Amino acid sequence: MNDRILIAGTHSGCGKTSVTCGLLQALQRRGSPLRAFKCGPDYIDPMFHREVIGVPAENLDPFFLDESALRLHLGGAAENLSIIEGVMGYYDGIGMEGRASTFHAAQATRTPVLLVIDAQGSYTSCGAVLRGFLQYRPHSGIQGVIFNNAAPSLYPGLCQIAREEGVEPLGFLPRCKAISLASRHLGLITALEIADLRQRLDRLGDLAEEHLALDTIVELAAQAPPLPTPVTPPAAEKRVRIAVARDEAFCFLYAENLRLLETLGAELVFFSPLRDADLPEDIGGLYLPGGYPELHTRQLSANPLRGRIRQAIQAGLPTVAECGGFLYLHDTLDGAEMAGVIHARARRADTLRRFGYATLTARRDNLLCTAGQQLRVHEFHYYESTADGDAFRAQKPSGDREWDCVHATDTLWAGFPHLYFPAEPSMAARFVRKAESYAAL
Repeated sequence: MNDRILIAGTHSGCGKTSVTCGLLQALQRRGSPLRAFKCGPDYIDPMFHREVIGVPAENLDPFFLDESALRLHLGGAAENLSIIEGVMGYYDGIGMEGRASTFHAAQATRTPVLLVIDAQGSYTSCGAVLRGFLQYRPHSGIQGVIFNNAAPSLYPGLCQIAREEGVEPLGFLPRCKAISLASRHLGLITALEIADLRQRLDRLGDLAEEHLALDTIVELAAQAPPLPTPVTPPAAEKRVRIAVARDEAFCFLYAENLRLLETLGAELVFFSPLRDADLPEDIGGLYLPGGYPELHTRQLSANPLRGRIRQAIQAGLPTVAECGGFLYLHDTLDGAEMAGVIHARARRADTLRRFGYATLTARRDNLLCTAGQQLRVHEFHYYESTADGDAFRAQKPSGDREWDCVHATDTLWAGFPHLYFPAEPSMAARFVRKAESYAAL
């Protein structure tokens, strides 16, 4: 079973997440074995799928993984119906050619595509939009369309428009304020922060059951061609404990990163820099992921744990700190005292500082890689530091921008870039080996 469907959109904000969550919710009620994927590097949408709906969710990113690896990654969900949510507009990616786009992911994995069109404020113009998406690339892969924010009275006409373009209309979602999801500077508000999110998603599931052609969508997903099944490595003996920060302030974690660390022999021990008074016992490594520490500076600053973390890192505890974790290691964040490992100040800038993919080239050997080795990463932040680091040279995929970044030593990797360990598994292996060596001291 390699049943799968991809929910693409005409643009960001057209309703992909609402349609995906509603579809997941409705199909879960039917007892379907489900798995969710998000195209691109986004953390927040998989959080909704995983933490609230309760469906396993991972990322499907054509920048981090080549086409063969994408197929294997998706093929690992063969016993489930996979619902894949696209990113941005269907054809939007790197440069004019749209590399690493949702279209790229759909083509590489030969997945049937449903296009979401926002019908608010339009009617027959939806036909022009649909025709444009169907004809913009040969073999678009679009096999169905769902209209978001559609007036029920107009849906019969929208069905006719879709059929005239040779595409199956698969339902609509009416405009409903009760299911809207708020956003902030890095995207949607996280699942942990919306008190009535369960009720909103239940309502989305009700609307999906009422207005989406669920049986036809499942039948279309079943028409997807088979994918290769990856060979699952045997479970590794747990050889070292690695502490992983996970709470409201540090919540940007790829499930694939954690699974790879465990496969390599790490026992992951989760803790909260907001609430815990000390690090977990008997650890050989520390992982500080991204998130929203800037929203919790007072609580982070008041917790003596920041001092204990500084002492542990200065004593050689192997540590990876990405973006929000990097900010936490500064002397100050927006004027509040932090861990004081990176002797610099971090503050919010007026505009988005970095956005998108980059390739890092190591200037010297460090915790995660050797000199000259390249790592594929992504950045998305409004914050700036008085000391970005200079252990790596970063370059945009277009080649038109370069900059220095990351503080890296034999035991520390700390910077704004986010890492996707399966893109270069050797960096996870080096981290685990270094943690083992530290724990053995």
